[in-house]
Amino acid sequence: MILFTIAYLAGVLTIVSPCILPVLPFVFSRAGQPFTRSILPMLLGKVVTFAGVATLAALGGEWAVQANEIGRYAAIALLGAFGLILLSPRLAAVITRPAVALGNRLSQRAAGQKATVGASFLLGVATGLLWAPCAGPILGLVLTGAALHGANVETTLLLTAYAAGAATSLALAVFAGGRVFAAMKRSLGLGERLRQGLGVAVLAGVAAIALGVDTGLLARLSYAGTTSLEQSLLDRLRGNSAERADTAANNRMAPAANDARQAYRSTLPVEGRFPSLDGAVAWLNSEPLTVEELRGKVVLVDFWTYSCINCIRTVPYVRAWAEKYRDQGLVVIGVHAPEFAFEKRIDNVRRAVRDFEIGYPVAIDNDFAIWRAFGNNYWPAHYFIDAEGRIRYHHFGEGDYERSERVIQELLAEAAGNRRTDGGLVSPKTNGAEAAPDFASLGSGEAYIGYMRASNFVSPEGVGADSARDYSMARPGLNQWGLTGNWTVGPEQATLNHTGGGITYRFSARDLHLVLGPGASGRKVRFQVKVDGAAPSVDHGADIDAGGNGTVSETRLYQLVRQSGDVRERTFEIRFLDPGVEAFVFTFG
Repeated sequence: MILFTIAYLAGVLTIVSPCILPVLPFVFSRAGQPFTRSILPMLLGKVVTFAGVATLAALGGEWAVQANEIGRYAAIALLGAFGLILLSPRLAAVITRPAVALGNRLSQRAAGQKATVGASFLLGVATGLLWAPCAGPILGLVLTGAALHGANVETTLLLTAYAAGAATSLALAVFAGGRVFAAMKRSLGLGERLRQGLGVAVLAGVAAIALGVDTGLLARLSYAGTTSLEQSLLDRLRGNSAERADTAANNRMAPAANDARQAYRSTLPVEGRFPSLDGAVAWLNSEPLTVEELRGKVVLVDFWTYSCINCIRTVPYVRAWAEKYRDQGLVVIGVHAPEFAFEKRIDNVRRAVRDFEIGYPVAIDNDFAIWRAFGNNYWPAHYFIDAEGRIRYHHFGEGDYERSERVIQELLAEAAGNRRTDGGLVSPKTNGAEAAPDFASLGSGEAYIGYMRASNFVSPEGVGADSARDYSMARPGLNQWGLTGNWTVGPEQATLNHTGGGITYRFSARDLHLVLGPGASGRKVRFQVKVDGAAPSVDHGADIDAGGNGTVSETRLYQLVRQSGDVRERTFEIRFLDPGVEAFVFTFG
């Protein structure tokens, strides 16, 4: 029930996200119309369409992606026609002539006559199609859960709850907008001009959507604000559950344990019991561990995957905690849950564990058995478990390392029954991609290259899913990218078929990373990087030299750019001197 509540309230929060702005003119066009015959059908159309399209995305596959793109283009055309109709009733008559029935409804609506249920529902369908691609982090969370747990009825219900939350906030906006519009009409008598102005707003929204502004700039502006609200909401709801779990767990504790707590009682609440560690396909650095044999130890469970930049930047701290507190009773367990197919290969994970100098046990959770047992949804995610086998704290994402280490110290002191803690904190040395990001100047976000999650792709040829195609590239705008040469774009990655192909990306960040692999052949692939048309020089990343030269020898994250001076917008280009390379995702720091 908590997940449904989170999904619904996260949908409500979309009204404060700039990403929804291009859709609002279409919604406000219903202001002043009867609720049951105009506003409600539009909102229902939006909810049904979004839940349907997003469910198809959760099921995966090329067909769903292509259906969503077709629906998006159809919606752009429909709403563009709607905007023109609002500008001119005469033009409405011309546009609606090819489709008389639909045209009559749109014309009546545009002229301010009584709207029909069908026309309003159709408008809701269009807004649902347009809104789906930029619905925010919660949508990604739900779709990730569907991919990991299997798409099912719960997936659709969660997406419906999210869409219903958004529809609720839009309904409130409509009512507020109706009062504003009515006041303006009464005081100024500008009804006709308001209608025409609304038509201009609709066309501006259509232009923004068609040019990718809605999923580009606006999505970036909204990300930080909405994710923090959603994370706060999630923590608050989990915290309430934890307080209830704390009471139940304390009642179950043995008298001896109660005595120890009397000697030193932590302020940390109980969030749940230590779930099973069964289901891993393999263990590295250890024999398989069980919850029972870890009783009496303080345990940190770290969910990670080796090509995830956020996980990479967290590893030095987890590694340092494992080394510093091992003799005091801390056991660190890394649970490797793959995002990409190549991360399921145990040899790849084994090599990553060696490269990251990880000495603590790592469970290979390829089937997401441990992930599901914890109810986890994030990379990285840290769960802190006390000596009694209870989850006492969690942290999602990177950062806040001081708080996490203080929790470790507190749980160790509680286990020992005294207040002895090592007040010092680790300060690991980090290099390359492990270094902390420069959030103050971070203007670019994660960008996937496979067609399942690609966005802001601007090569004029468009994506040819699972088929070889020649691509070209013009000058990209900020956070836009494209391919050059002959590529085959798959669900997760793009594969270069012939020598000389490349990728161009306009970014704004200190660091640029790209997850690359040598492809099925395993042969090394040489490449060359340019920044603003020249060798990167002092701005080269850890995996290339000053001349921009590098080699893809294994499938992993490569740091290609680290700006040494003031961070500014730059154009990144990478050209591959050998065929076969696979490109997965851009990340920044």
